[in-house]
Amino acid sequence: MKVLLLKIKEAAFSVLPVFAIVLIMYFTPLVDLTATELCVFLISCVLLVVGVGFFNLGADLAMSPMGEHVGSGLSKARKPLLLLAISFLMGVLITVAEPDLSMLAVQVSDMVESGVLIGVVGGGVGLFLVLSIIRTVNNKPLPQMLTFFYLAMFALVAVLLLNGGAPFTALAFDSGGVTTGPITVPFLMALGIGIASTVGKSKNAENNFGSIALCSIGPVLAVILIGVFSKGDVNYTLPDYSMESQLGANVLKTVLETMREVAAALVLISAFFFILQFLILKLPAKKLLQIALGLLFTFTGLVIFMVAVKIGFMPVGFKLGTELAGGGHPAFLVVFGFITGMATVMAEPAIHVLNNQVEQVTDGTISRRSMMIALSVGVGISIALSMIRIIFDFSILYYVIPGYILSLGLSLIVPGLYTSVAFDSGGVASGPLTSSFILPFAIGACTVFQGVEGIPSDAFGIVAMVAMTPLISIQILGFRAVAAEGIRRRRAMRRIYSADDERIIEFM
Repeated sequence: MKVLLLKIKEAAFSVLPVFAIVLIMYFTPLVDLTATELCVFLISCVLLVVGVGFFNLGADLAMSPMGEHVGSGLSKARKPLLLLAISFLMGVLITVAEPDLSMLAVQVSDMVESGVLIGVVGGGVGLFLVLSIIRTVNNKPLPQMLTFFYLAMFALVAVLLLNGGAPFTALAFDSGGVTTGPITVPFLMALGIGIASTVGKSKNAENNFGSIALCSIGPVLAVILIGVFSKGDVNYTLPDYSMESQLGANVLKTVLETMREVAAALVLISAFFFILQFLILKLPAKKLLQIALGLLFTFTGLVIFMVAVKIGFMPVGFKLGTELAGGGHPAFLVVFGFITGMATVMAEPAIHVLNNQVEQVTDGTISRRSMMIALSVGVGISIALSMIRIIFDFSILYYVIPGYILSLGLSLIVPGLYTSVAFDSGGVASGPLTSSFILPFAIGACTVFQGVEGIPSDAFGIVAMVAMTPLISIQILGFRAVAAEGIRRRRAMRRIYSADDERIIEFM
């Protein structure tokens, strides 16, 4: 119970900035939020805090241990093909079950049928999880692999544009961001750590990271291929973001739908894990009981979290976007986007899982505090840049091409550990709150500046921006660490030389 209360306390401090922003907006003439909307949002914030607390505890007890035991257990079996086959299936199942992806699929169902989008994206994640494991086992450098696949990605984007599939460009990059959500992140990170600790040819900490980075590429390539082979015009219908559509009898409907989605996610993963337990892992009963309890906490936390964001955060996010964009103050919209981005990333449940694992694996070399600062600033900048794109109506490629070139360039001069952590962080930062609060906010602003028809090309892509900027900000953190270490060594050498000079003078 003490651990749960501690997790809830941590979540409360994370969510407080988001609530403070909305509360301030309520008392300004810039946004016409009703008292009912504010009360529902307040209740949603409380639920979100409780949900994140339960989820984080469940991740510690179940999701992370499951991934690590699967990775180490399959590696110890010394059957490489079995390891790769099961990893592919796990990648597909976890992605298909990811609530974050389902949220995006519902909002773009007029462009791509939800089942097709989820299935194709799942296959992309499974394939690149296999490539990630091959990289870990053979200790291949992450930057070279990322460079190759990003070049392939942009080559396919060129083909997509030549075929008139421009509306799919932003959606493709968004798909890469949403696949690494609250269920996927703890499992995949722990899976990579388990494999690296068992069969990796190098014990460097950087080998523990990079799975999420590679698994974020597969969905982008998969959706680009959908766009290349799609025929006909792309249609988009604006979903009903009004709070009235979420209240009354619809609350029960939302709760039941969310319970079904989360249960389907966890049942798939749990069933596969317990099959492996029976055939290969053979964990003791005490460990299985802990995992079962953790799954219960994870289920409870995710249901509460998802209900909160659907009922309170999506309607408020959309209204803030429309009202601020309609107020005739584009500069204020950009500033608000920056502040909101910084605050929102703190409340993402998977962020805390990543920060904890990074601090543990690096023995405090990269602290949770420095990670959170770098992520907050990076995500804030991404939202601000996205608002500028919505206002002036230009392609997301003007951001992502130079952004990824800079990211890959930094990877050549910073320690490999920072590169691996940075590219994993990009996928983690674009979690459920990005899909359910920031994306509706961008859609609301886009309806004012570009109309509904501009949403596929201008509003979509904001998740991709959230996933890209941490690649730069965290590698800059690594660059600063290298520079600081160089300065420290030079000062130490100067002290040694000074001491030698003093001894020489004294001797003379």
